[in-house]
Formats: sequence, C-alpha cells, structure tokens
Amino acid sequence: MVNLGLSRVDDAVAAKHPGLQQYAACQSHAFMKGTGSFVLGTGGLFVIQKVLQKKLPYPLQWNLLLSVVAGSVCSYAVTRIETQKCSDLWMYLETGSFPDRTPHTEEATPPAEPSGPKTTQYGDVME
Repeated sequence: MVNLGLSRVDDAVAAKHPGLQQYAACQSHAFMKGTGSFVLGTGGLFVIQKVLQKKLPYPLQWNLLLSVVAGSVCSYAVTRIETQKCSDLWMYLETGSFPDRTPHTEEATPPAEPSGPKTTQYGDVME
C-alpha cells in the first residue's frame, strides 16, 4: 500500500500511476503555501493598516475585514498558481510531456480577392 497523507492507495492504482506520490506531495506543498500566504498576507496588511490608522481613521472591524479579504484573495491566487504547476507535473509524469498552455487563436486568413477588374483607391479601373 502507498500512503498519501493519512489515506492509503491500493497498489494497483499506485502501479498504474507512478507519479502519484510526487503529485500528492506537490499538492500538499501548494496548500501549505496558500495557508502561509493567507496568514502572512492578512497579518501584513493588518500591520500596514494600523500604521496608516493615524492618517485614515476607521474602525478596527473594517481593518480586520479588509485584511482577511485581501489575505483570502492572495491565498487563492497563490494556491491556484501552485495547483496549476502540480497539474502540469502530473501531466508530465503521466504522459512525458508538458501540456500546451498557450491560447489557441485562429490565424487570420487573407481576404479573398474580388473576381472583377481591380480598381485603384481613386476608382480608376486597372487592366
């Protein structure tokens, strides 16, 4: 049996997915980074607001609310980016290649030329 944190994974599943432990470790690291960014972001913004309290006086409850919301947004962003890296790692371990993350845009095709006689910008007909 392969241990992933507190749960165990069947040997058949672990044999089918050899990168499972690396992926689980990456996800765990991503969630810990997210938790750390929440704590540090919330605390840091709260301290900054306490320093600026002299110039912008507003109640403590708004200080806390703004700090927690900003810490949550920061935590979400960090966790999302790190989880995307873990997904890329999983795809690499499973397929041997990284996924293509470039946006797919259709190439512009040149406009079809009119079949009649060509005219200049002044309206003269060209032969």
